Amino acid sequence: MSTKPLLKVENLKKYFPLKKGLFGRTVGFVKAVDDLSFHVNEGETLGIVGESGCGKSTTGRLLMRLLEPTEGVVEFDGKELTSLTQEEMRITRRDIQMVFQDPYASLNPRHTIGKILEEPLIVHGVLDQIERKKKVKEFLEVVGLNEYHAKRYPHQFSGGQRQRIGIARALMTNPKLIIADEPVSALDVSIQAQVLNLMQDLQKDFNLTYIFIAHDLGVVRHISDRVAVMYLGKIVEIAESEQLYERPLHPYTRALLSAVPVPDPDFQKEQIIIEGDIPSPADPPTGCTFHTRCPFKMDSCTKVTPQLNEQSLGHSVACHLYDSKVDNDIKQMEGSL
Repeated sequence: MSTKPLLKVENLKKYFPLKKGLFGRTVGFVKAVDDLSFHVNEGETLGIVGESGCGKSTTGRLLMRLLEPTEGVVEFDGKELTSLTQEEMRITRRDIQMVFQDPYASLNPRHTIGKILEEPLIVHGVLDQIERKKKVKEFLEVVGLNEYHAKRYPHQFSGGQRQRIGIARALMTNPKLIIADEPVSALDVSIQAQVLNLMQDLQKDFNLTYIFIAHDLGVVRHISDRVAVMYLGKIVEIAESEQLYERPLHPYTRALLSAVPVPDPDFQKEQIIIEGDIPSPADPPTGCTFHTRCPFKMDSCTKVTPQLNEQSLGHSVACHLYDSKVDNDIKQMEGSL
């Protein structure tokens, strides 16, 4: 795995306007993604986890520019994606592909599997018809299917097979980065393991880089080199996978990990219960957005937004429990009022 960043994200934001009245007057914004900064190295897998509604799927769509960001910089392989034209972005998408959550809804039911897999090559003008057919056969075999499956339709496959087809389609243009948005959440546990093992094998064979979006921390641990934890549109902790699971720092991360089931009936562990509901991204709390549910809330948490600071090599957290500067920030803020 290289230490050279393939993708760099700085201060990425996506605010959806809230409109009201006959003339559609904007009365506020839903802050789905609020000031994200991270990087992904060549050949690694970055897992992004968090509760439903935290903005992780929106982040994936922003990186593909399926949604246009409100602010921020997304640099991929030396290109600044947010400044590209639609045609330049279409060409760049050969190198960035996506595997979607629902393996049935993401496949056109009117097309055969062969046509579905050929489509990315046709769109990008890659290879002639004979070569395209050969590549369809090759990648069906790569993901564990057979040549005759190319003549079938999506409804004739199981959920696990459909997700394999979705992965094959993502591989057709030989991408450098694959964004996998909850790729196994709709599958049975036994099938999940098969698909995850397939993705890991493909990563080695094709030198792929993954962004793996999920809410299942057990799945993320299995496949990820580093993990970023999101809460209400922000990253609250990011670290190498084993370091995060063995020594979580943020109270939110600790609570998420305490809820992961352990396959041992004799093992007892403390479960941390987070009280209350996740606040609305249309009206997020001031200061630390987690303070309304945090058992360690301090006065500073309601006033000052914590920054993502490195606590040890490669392990960063946004929490005032680890911020020695917070008292000075409060005094400066109060002095300016």
